[in-house]
Amino acid sequence: MNPKPKKRVAAVTTARKQPKPTVVAVSTRDEGDAKFDRLVYERVRLGIMSALAVRDELTFNDMKALFDVSDGNLSAHARKLEEAEYVSCTKSFEERRPKSVYRLTPRGRAALNRYLDHVESVIKATRRG
Repeated sequence: MNPKPKKRVAAVTTARKQPKPTVVAVSTRDEGDAKFDRLVYERVRLGIMSALAVRDELTFNDMKALFDVSDGNLSAHARKLEEAEYVSCTKSFEERRPKSVYRLTPRGRAALNRYLDHVESVIKATRRG
């Protein structure tokens, strides 16, 4: 014997007016770079730039161990930073093994500082509200 099918009842909701969110405008030091730098924002790329900001250089294997990501993932993120000229990469061989050494460029340090200034401004504005 088949159980009797249940009837579906459409849910009716009443629209309540939600308060509009407050938008916080944040400016950066350089108005030419007033837009938020999405290239730096991504977790692995931000990690790469932050690590290189406190170290003169890191090898590919050093970064791989730091961020626990696959070779392909790290390589793709590092390549994007290289293309933007935020990091430089020197490739060589050591005992017949390829060695890639990454360094933060002055342009990369400026981009990281702009990003950090932006985050600080958002935090200050949020705490005021």
